[in-house]
Amino acid sequence: MEWTMASSGMAEAAGTVITGLLAGGHEAYFVGGCLRDELLGRPVHDMDITTSALPEEVMALFPRCVPTGLAHGTVTVLQNGYSFEVTTYRTESGYADHRRPEHVFFVSDVKEDLRRRDFTINAMCSGLNGALIDPFGGERDLQLRRIRCVGQAEERFGEDALRMLRCVRFASVLDFAIAKNTWRGLMRQRDKLAHIAVERVRAEVERIVEGPHPQRGLALLLRSGLLPRGKAPFPWTGSDLAAAAARTAGLGNLQDARLRWALLLHALGSSAAAADELLRAWTFPGATRSSVVAVLRVREAWDAALSSVAPDAPGATEGLRRRWIAAVLAHGQSAAEGWLTLLAAAEDALGPAATVPPVLSPAAGQQPVYATVQARILRSWTAAMPLRSLAELAVTGNELAELLQKRPGPWLGVLLNKLLLAAAAGGIANDKQLLLQEAQRMDRDEE
Repeated sequence: MEWTMASSGMAEAAGTVITGLLAGGHEAYFVGGCLRDELLGRPVHDMDITTSALPEEVMALFPRCVPTGLAHGTVTVLQNGYSFEVTTYRTESGYADHRRPEHVFFVSDVKEDLRRRDFTINAMCSGLNGALIDPFGGERDLQLRRIRCVGQAEERFGEDALRMLRCVRFASVLDFAIAKNTWRGLMRQRDKLAHIAVERVRAEVERIVEGPHPQRGLALLLRSGLLPRGKAPFPWTGSDLAAAAARTAGLGNLQDARLRWALLLHALGSSAAAADELLRAWTFPGATRSSVVAVLRVREAWDAALSSVAPDAPGATEGLRRRWIAAVLAHGQSAAEGWLTLLAAAEDALGPAATVPPVLSPAAGQQPVYATVQARILRSWTAAMPLRSLAELAVTGNELAELLQKRPGPWLGVLLNKLLLAAAAGGIANDKQLLLQEAQRMDRDEE
């Protein structure tokens, strides 16, 4: 078979594995997603192989193997720096938990193996000669841009309830339609998503939100009603999601995954604290959760600043500038830049007629501005900051404690951050002696 979407090294190594299986007297084929992506002209990142050889026969043929799933017939073969999952033809039965089969039977007919798979576009295989074995019309469904279950949709979704989210994910990522019978089967079986672990649900939703067509995937999730039926908390109604749709129109244009989640949570009206709790319940990695929440905390800090300063008050612009700098210092420049990116994305979604709360431009005087202009002003304030962290401050906590003859304690962090804000806002030079003098003044004022 001539591969155009896979690296030549991987294709050659996979061909060597298949050749070895054939030489051992067994059948062997490329199968599943690698063929789907090759036919669609999408990059092929891995190759799976299906074979008539039993797991122990596969391991006897290749010197470097990992017994990754012997009970289910899967052996990972290591070849020329690549790894390939080689799985024995099998059928399955007894899905008591609607996720994993209780019984696996090895069979000798590759078509029986293809029959157990989820969707027709994943139920194709091909030998080294490139001839496609496609008993369920997967190639035709690729041409029609359609997701369709192999056999009865209700049975496929009843066997493994995660397939319902996979159905939505494939439709979203590939920008395909879902066949009517498949959609009806999904709707009838959707309550069974309650059997699936939160981690697996989250992984599929991540692929939807972070994929090339997130709006399509979110619309399908809304229509399906799947997510409220899962184990993780889902605090929004269908009307909440529908209302958020317009505000997330620019979702697919954001390259940073954390900003996609931040924009979605922002559009749904989540506070930073609620978002933190929700992402934790959905088992998001700590780093992802922290970075998303930090963006929302910048939003809250800036909203608080806007609501606390009257636009026509003397010194309003300077007050807002200091509040913005304080937000940057508290939550980090990355989070601050993330919020500014979301401001522009929200304006793109809602159009220029939708203004945001006004910020005063030093150049324009008292004048409401749109989000993109607001973001430009805030970026200029950030760029002018002479320092952005305590590590850059020209005085240390020990020096302050020694100067003021006090034991280190919570007061020290408060004082350091006051000095940092003063220096970052340009109120005082980042000079040790000047900072020490300012610290003495601040300490006297506290007394």
